[in-house]
Amino acid sequence: MSQVLKAHVALNTPHFEESVRFYRAFLGLEPVKLKPGYAKFDVAEPPLNLTLNASTTSCLGALNHLGIQVASTEAVEEAKRRVEAAGLATWEERNTDCCYALQDKIWVTDPNGYRWEVFVVKAVTGEEGRGKGNTAKTCCAA
Repeated sequence: MSQVLKAHVALNTPHFEESVRFYRAFLGLEPVKLKPGYAKFDVAEPPLNLTLNASTTSCLGALNHLGIQVASTEAVEEAKRRVEAAGLATWEERNTDCCYALQDKIWVTDPNGYRWEVFVVKAVTGEEGRGKGNTAKTCCAA
């Protein structure tokens, strides 16, 4: 395979305008392309091509959650400050065992119910873990 430039995630949304506002705040970016029913966010770090596609149904399918791995707890905290300053609700997990790793993370949910985590892997562990307060297997991004 040739060099991968960035991952692409396309999300269907019955809440298009709300979703554009959410991802502007969550990513701290304006869409590089905004058309009726279509928005594209071109994220440099981490490399990501995220598109929003208007849909009459949520079409969530089997998607569990999405995540952005960062290099430090400080980067997780910075993301939390930025997201909360934009008026978005977050919840936080510190020193949580998740997917055989010790992690610090925040979670945020978009208007369609897609859950995003911003996380740092602090250490590899021998326990699968499921994160604090999660009854379903919701972590496993490490």
